[in-house]
Amino acid sequence: MITSQVTYLGELRTEATHLQSHTKIGTDAPKDNHGKGELFSPTDLVATSLASCMMSIMGIVAMKNGMTSIEGTTAEVTKVMYTEPRRIGEIHIKFTFPKNNYSDKEKSMYEHAANTCPVAKSLHPDLKLMIEFIW
Repeated sequence: MITSQVTYLGELRTEATHLQSHTKIGTDAPKDNHGKGELFSPTDLVATSLASCMMSIMGIVAMKNGMTSIEGTTAEVTKVMYTEPRRIGEIHIKFTFPKNNYSDKEKSMYEHAANTCPVAKSLHPDLKLMIEFIW
């Protein structure tokens, strides 16, 4: 089954449509690569997808194990581009949890879940991931 359809709109912009939900995401090339930087860049989406995947997997672990909810948790995502060749060199994610009553076991399970999410496991091993958990 096809996941999405991406259309080039011109001026270094695309529109991606998720075929199951019909949700649309627009992208724009970043200012440092000939774009206007007015939308997520494709590399922004990679970094953001990593944080979203990590949170989703932590949420699944919470549901399946009756653990303290992570609802309200936020993630600050920073993408660092490298040159020669131009690529994502680092992704920094700082998760801040809204509650402070997580057990050591829960913290360990959430951190393991985040670090083994499908997106993390799909990224090149040379990509530096700096993941911080603020409990």
